[in-house]
Amino acid sequence: METVNLKVKGMSCTNCALTINKYLEKEGLKNVKVNFIGGDVSFDADNNIPPQKIEKGIERLGYEVIPERENASDHDYIHEQTSKKFLSNNFQRFIFCLVFAAPLFLHMLGVHIHFLMNAYVQLALTLPVFIVGMLYFGKNGIRSLLNGVPNMDVLVALGSIASFAYSLYGTLSGNPEQFMFYETTATIITLVFMGNWLEDKSVQTTQAALKKLAITQKTMANKIVYNDKHEESISRIESTQLKVGDIVLIKTGEPVPMDCKITWGEASVNEALLTGESIPVEKKLNDALIGGSSVESGSVKAQITAVGKDTVLSNILKMVKDAQAEKPPVQQLADKISAVFVPAVISIAVVTFLANYFFADKEFSASLLRSIAVLVIACPCAMGLATPAAIAVGLGRAARNGVLFKNAKSLEVFNNIQQVIFDKTGTLTTGKFTISEYKFFVDEAQGKRIVYSLEKFSNHPIAKSISHEWQTDNVIRWNNVDEIKGVGMKATNLTGSTYIAGSYNAAKHLTDDASHNVYIIRDDKLIGWIDVTDEIRTEAKDVVAMLHAKNIKTILLSGDKKEKCDAVAKQLGIDEVIAEQTPEQKSAWVEKLNAVAPTAMVGDGINDAPALAKAAVGISLSDASHIAMQSAQVVLMNNGLKNLPLSLGLGKHTFITIKQNLFWAFLYNVIAIPVAAFGLLTPTFGALVMGLSDVVLAINSVRLNWKKVA
Repeated sequence: METVNLKVKGMSCTNCALTINKYLEKEGLKNVKVNFIGGDVSFDADNNIPPQKIEKGIERLGYEVIPERENASDHDYIHEQTSKKFLSNNFQRFIFCLVFAAPLFLHMLGVHIHFLMNAYVQLALTLPVFIVGMLYFGKNGIRSLLNGVPNMDVLVALGSIASFAYSLYGTLSGNPEQFMFYETTATIITLVFMGNWLEDKSVQTTQAALKKLAITQKTMANKIVYNDKHEESISRIESTQLKVGDIVLIKTGEPVPMDCKITWGEASVNEALLTGESIPVEKKLNDALIGGSSVESGSVKAQITAVGKDTVLSNILKMVKDAQAEKPPVQQLADKISAVFVPAVISIAVVTFLANYFFADKEFSASLLRSIAVLVIACPCAMGLATPAAIAVGLGRAARNGVLFKNAKSLEVFNNIQQVIFDKTGTLTTGKFTISEYKFFVDEAQGKRIVYSLEKFSNHPIAKSISHEWQTDNVIRWNNVDEIKGVGMKATNLTGSTYIAGSYNAAKHLTDDASHNVYIIRDDKLIGWIDVTDEIRTEAKDVVAMLHAKNIKTILLSGDKKEKCDAVAKQLGIDEVIAEQTPEQKSAWVEKLNAVAPTAMVGDGINDAPALAKAAVGISLSDASHIAMQSAQVVLMNNGLKNLPLSLGLGKHTFITIKQNLFWAFLYNVIAIPVAAFGLLTPTFGALVMGLSDVVLAINSVRLNWKKVA
């Protein structure tokens, strides 16, 4: 199913996202995801619903859909978000309102300036603030009411209208002394705009890591062009104008413009932005370069292999955005409360007024002030922001360090992981094999030719290493060739002979010697065997020790021989070994172990796909170019175990931060609303505290960028 992705401006809280979500689901669209922090909206395409209809519908709700342009990037979106007309962002509205509200602030603080005592002067100062406030809060509040998901703007608008209307009545009735609440109106609107601006800045900080990746999407490139005489010249163009097949020159200090393959030269390449690996990687002829990395030394010519949305960087950004749009179970309660929060607060404000006026014998003006304070101090945004802010920072830090979470649910599940299963080959070991010994019962040259002709079609690390060492141009042409999981490669030549290069499972009916890695069979006769050696990853022992320190059980689950698995487990200190398993058996074991306790599995993401899918959290060690094809929920980009502790730690601490944020959001509202109802704070102070409440959550979330989590 094709997915439609939109960029939507104007979303400021969870209720905005709920409004758009509700509209899209009402239209019959499936798999709807709305992320108010990043402005991303996605859903499954429906041929019966024109995209133009959906875009117009979203705009009728009060939001702006940014048209998708060819080669548009997130960098463009960031730029568009910062280039706005006057009074179209919260900072500009705050500054405008502050100019008029500042004299009224002085009046509130007891600085008695004679002309400010005049009701008409206060009305003149308040009116511009009130108009700007109503054009924003009033307009948005009405839209939210019409769409059935009232938001915070309804509360601010009601409080401002009540205080302004009360003051205006006193002014026009000729008895302004008892009705002078103009400063309350002006300060509420001004301080809420300030709070919204601070919240915007704080939320943008939570997106810092993702923005850093997005900005690298758009760079300048040296495109090599040829004239009629095949003479080279350089054309300096934007990377977004490159096409697959173009040749580019990349020199020392320059970024790699798009995914490409080296056709000439060698270079040291820094891929830290994408993999978290600070040590430069040596690249040579035919090696792949990832767009967004940078050449530290050397010069290369490279052919573009992917552009736009097909690049590794675009896939990373898409994964992170998709994960941000996911709602972990902990968010469901907050969403339910947010949906009924505004009507509940309005009811409490009405009860506050009635109780103070009729039962507490308070004056009308005092009762009104208390009900207004209830309206402006309540903050539904805090509950809505609690989860998305923490997830944005957690996922951003993970992406910056080469850890990609495909969904936000994994973050929460990580909190309860009690067991970690490791595959052996390519996971605990490097997967870079060398042939240590071999024997053929046929001509050696012919044997090597058979092996290479078979193994060149396999993605298995052992097969890749053998085909690399025994590469030849004299290959056998097969009639058909197939890879049988857990067995190996099987092919039939043009004359009908059958060949197999596989594990002991393929040869156990022909020999009792199970000590070799690869057995070569022709027409059901054993014609040779190969042994390979594989070194253990340098970081594996430290990672296992870290898991044990956290009381997490470790299990080695492999299709390899028990003797070899036991040797690796003993060297690393792994608790349990389950060896000689087919992919189907691996999957069954993971399901069984996961039923006992929440279990994560770490594998190569290709051969272990069924098992990874069965785990509570599947973690793939992957080459970046295969990133979009992995079945795991988490991908470690640096093709190593080094960042496994970081992924587990970030998952756990992001969930801890979410719980802290939700606790603060609930506690704030539980305490603040009764305090306002009993008249223990003014509406002005309530507006200030309300604005700062969201900032507290954002700051707590941003701490994840530096917090020690591994």
